[in-house]
Amino acid sequence: MGNTETAVFGGGCFWCTEAIFKRVKGVRRVEPGYAGGHVVNPSYKMVCTGTTGHAEVVRIEYDPIIVTFSGLLEIFWHAHDPTTLNRQGNDVGTQYRSIIFCQNDEQKKIAETSIKNANASGILKKPIVTTIEKLDIFYPAEDYHSDYFANNPAQPYCRAVIAPKVQHFMEEYHEGK
Repeated sequence: MGNTETAVFGGGCFWCTEAIFKRVKGVRRVEPGYAGGHVVNPSYKMVCTGTTGHAEVVRIEYDPIIVTFSGLLEIFWHAHDPTTLNRQGNDVGTQYRSIIFCQNDEQKKIAETSIKNANASGILKKPIVTTIEKLDIFYPAEDYHSDYFANNPAQPYCRAVIAPKVQHFMEEYHEGK
């Protein structure tokens, strides 16, 4: 299978970001979970209260020969709205914040450069509010969150929110480039 690297991003509801990153060429695995909080082993119900400090995130295992960390960040900027603080659409709260959890100094430098370049490019109408933090602990989400969109396509949230995001991604990135 070759070498893989890992990226951890929070861009609102992890069901949405998982559905998009699963379609990226070079991505081997996407796992929804929680990071950035102060409660050990949080549950979905706990994180949804907004009191644990965690963000809903996805841990992405990828082949850096096929897709780079920088390339994943470019997709990340289009997969959610990185200009809204603690909000993605109707999902409101710190658990839906836009965040990049870096695992080393190289990822941090790449993330800082990517934010600077995205802001300078003018592709977004407002400045990026995404924060960059060091990854401490990633807690996998409960099993039913994995492949949520694929397993629940008729669910109203999937039809109304996730499906249009995935469709837009597929049109913009032509089957994940």
